[in-house]
Amino acid sequence: MKRLSAKAVAFTGVFAAFHATLYLISPPVLWRNWAIYLSPIEGIVLGPWAGFIAALIGSTIGRVLLPSPFWMFAITAEPLSVMSAGFLTRAKWQPVIALYAVMLAAYFISPFGQSLPLWPMLDTIAAVCLVYPAGKLSKNLFSEKVKLLPMSMVIVSFVTVAADGLTRVFLFIPAGLYSSFLGLSSADAAALFVAGGVDSFVEDAFVVLIALVVGVPILLALRKVLDLRKPLS
Repeated sequence: MKRLSAKAVAFTGVFAAFHATLYLISPPVLWRNWAIYLSPIEGIVLGPWAGFIAALIGSTIGRVLLPSPFWMFAITAEPLSVMSAGFLTRAKWQPVIALYAVMLAAYFISPFGQSLPLWPMLDTIAAVCLVYPAGKLSKNLFSEKVKLLPMSMVIVSFVTVAADGLTRVFLFIPAGLYSSFLGLSSADAAALFVAGGVDSFVEDAFVVLIALVVGVPILLALRKVLDLRKPLS
């Protein structure tokens, strides 16, 4: 990791504050909190390293201020998903596909994972197929030609939120935190996994919508105001 510029450090702090704030104001409706909707733009603007740091600081501060029994999942998944967005924005799709491959393999190899229904993982399977296209299309995120910017933003955002979900599933199922960390039985864990699968599809749709309606204008504004031509790290 290269040394961060003063601008990168400043915006790392800004995004960390936004990240924590979105967690704190999130209603307990869906599986995850509103910070996942910030993750794509966080990674695109900050890049993999500053983005990871911002998400780690923000998610940690949020759980210190408002504790959650699922804190371990968030402070791992959110930084890794932001880092994934940062790598894709720099056209480095290989680390992202490696992250997906390791966690998906662990899930499908685990006996518990094999016993669970496949459909809650369909969005993740779709996302892994989009990692390479996302890395190739990411050049449009900072291109002067903005015609392909919305499509690029949507694909990167979808892969980002799916990486967040996959990390949580990896910790929950093959890593066994459902039992060792949460004290759940296999039956309770399976029910929670299925319920989370329904929520994740809803969150996927929200992420795509927010990427188009909010993410694209924010990125265009930051590119203009800050003269951004590439991620900050």
